[in-house]
Amino acid sequence: MKRQQWAQLAGVVLLIAALVGISVWVGLPGVSALRRNFAQFGIWAGVLYAGLYAAVSLAPLPASVFTLGAGALFGVTEGLIIVEVGATLGAVIGFWLARILGRDFVARISGASVEKLDGKFARGGVIAVLAVRLFPVLPFVAVNYVSGLTSIRFRDYLVGTAVGILPAVAAYVVIGAYGSRPGSTPFLLALGGLLILVLVGFFVAQRNRRKRATVTPDQDQISDDESDSATA
Repeated sequence: MKRQQWAQLAGVVLLIAALVGISVWVGLPGVSALRRNFAQFGIWAGVLYAGLYAAVSLAPLPASVFTLGAGALFGVTEGLIIVEVGATLGAVIGFWLARILGRDFVARISGASVEKLDGKFARGGVIAVLAVRLFPVLPFVAVNYVSGLTSIRFRDYLVGTAVGILPAVAAYVVIGAYGSRPGSTPFLLALGGLLILVLVGFFVAQRNRRKRATVTPDQDQISDDESDSATA
């Protein structure tokens, strides 16, 4: 794995460890107390949080912190719904912003390759989007914007995104909901599932890079042969 990939994985682990450490050593209000405080705002608490999450999804900010927070504040079921709605809404807005504002706008925000995603999405459609979202290797915000510059159909993008982000979102929400009990079974299962998703994504990305590295010389040779034929 590349240094950047190791850094992303380490960041996930350190973030979760820091939150657990704070809850154990410093002390935080109980999950039940937090939920009661937010429950007094009724449905508007969830609506506002989903809107905030959508806004965060438009900027290179650590959305995972807000996903953990949703689990702690609203519980597993409500937190999952809120984050799913907020993240999908943010992904849709980012997609259309990219299509409206163009490549220069995306280049200032994202370092992901438009050509790479465009080729993948053109071949795989909704399945390709699902795979990119399922394994959280590429930054969520970068995929939002870069996808808007590809030839992917919006319907495929929307379905692939909404379904593909569910496993990682569920894992983060459960970790947030059970953060005050880091030894509990749901917490450990969610943490293990999240790490599996990240690791599988890294290995898939590594395999794809190796495939491209083996294909490129052959393509170069074909191009050279075609050039020689044209010259002859």
